[in-house]
Amino acid sequence: MKIALWNTAFLGDAVLTLPLIHTLAQGFPQAELHFYVRAGLEGLFAAQPELAGVHGFAKRGGQAGLAGAYALGRAAARERFDLWISAHSSLRSALIARWSSAPRRIGYSRPLANQYFYTHTVDRAFRRLDEIERLLRLAEPLGLAPVAEPRLVLPAPALERAAAFFAARGGEPVLGIHPGSTWPTKQWPPEYFSRVLDMALDAGMRVALFAGPGEEALARGVLAGATSAHKAERVADLCGALSLPELAAHIGGLGCYLSGDSGPMHLAWVQGVPVTAIFGPTVRRLGFFPRGERSTVLEVDLPCRPCSLHGPRQCPQGHHRCMRDVTPEAAFASVAAQMGMTP
Repeated sequence: MKIALWNTAFLGDAVLTLPLIHTLAQGFPQAELHFYVRAGLEGLFAAQPELAGVHGFAKRGGQAGLAGAYALGRAAARERFDLWISAHSSLRSALIARWSSAPRRIGYSRPLANQYFYTHTVDRAFRRLDEIERLLRLAEPLGLAPVAEPRLVLPAPALERAAAFFAARGGEPVLGIHPGSTWPTKQWPPEYFSRVLDMALDAGMRVALFAGPGEEALARGVLAGATSAHKAERVADLCGALSLPELAAHIGGLGCYLSGDSGPMHLAWVQGVPVTAIFGPTVRRLGFFPRGERSTVLEVDLPCRPCSLHGPRQCPQGHHRCMRDVTPEAAFASVAAQMGMTP
C-alpha cells in the first residue's frame, strides 16, 4: 500500500500533522507513507522513521499556478498512490488530489466543491477542535485509532551540532528568544524583547537569539536595543546561522523558548521544551495554542480579538494593544519560572 499525505501550509501546520503521520503508520505498518510539504521544510522531516519520502511543493515559487499544480498532480499519479489524504482545504489542494488519480482520496468537506474531488470527506469542525484533532479526523474514514501525541525525529548531524553548542556553554540552561513572525501583527514590539533580554542577562541567564529568513535585521535590532553589560559574553547570535533541522535541534535543548505565535513555537513544545508564547491577534479557539503543561500563553482580553485567522498585516484598530499590553515584566516572570529562577 502506498499513501500520500498532503499539507503544504506553514511550518507550524506541518509539525501539527505529526500525530496524523503516527496514526497512519500505526494503522498501516507495512505501507509506504509519503509526506508532501511546503518547499523548504523537507529537511525537518527527513529523519522521521514513519516516512518513506518527503516532497516539497514550491507553491510560491517554480510550481506556482495551475500549471505547476497540474504537473505535480500528474507526477503523483505516476507514483500510483492507493490513498491520498489532504490536510489542506484549498481548491488547488483538491485539484492535485484529483489529478493524483489515487482511488481513495480523503479531504475536508468544505468548501462544498471538495465533495467532488475527494471520495471521502470529513467535517473539519473548526470551531470545536484544536488543529491536531481536526487533522486526526482525516483518519476517521479509515477506522484508525488516533495517536494524539506528536514525536519529531531530527537528523543526527543537526542533533550533533546542537549538542556541541550546549556543551560549549557548560550545560547551563539557555533561554531562546525568537522575535520574528510571518505576520507583522503577531510580532511583540522589539523593544519589549530587548527589555526581556536585559532582565535575563542581569539575572545571569545565557541567551540564544534566533531568526528565520528575512527576520535577521529585526532580531539584531532586539540585540542592539539591549543595554546589559553582559550581552557580548552571554548572548549567542544564531540568526541566519542554522538550517531548519538545526534550528529545531537547538530549540530542543533550550531551558525555555520565548516567542510570539509562530511556526518555531511548535518546534519547542513538540520537543517538550518550556514555552512562553505571546498571543495577540489569534486566540485559543482557533486551535493553534502550544500544548502541554510546560507551555504558557500570555495574552490580554480585548473585544477585538481575534481579528483574523493568521493576524493581518496591520492592526485594524490602529492600536495593537493585544501585543503592546503584554508587558516585558510579565514575560520575564514567566520565563524565569519556566527556568526555575527567581525573577
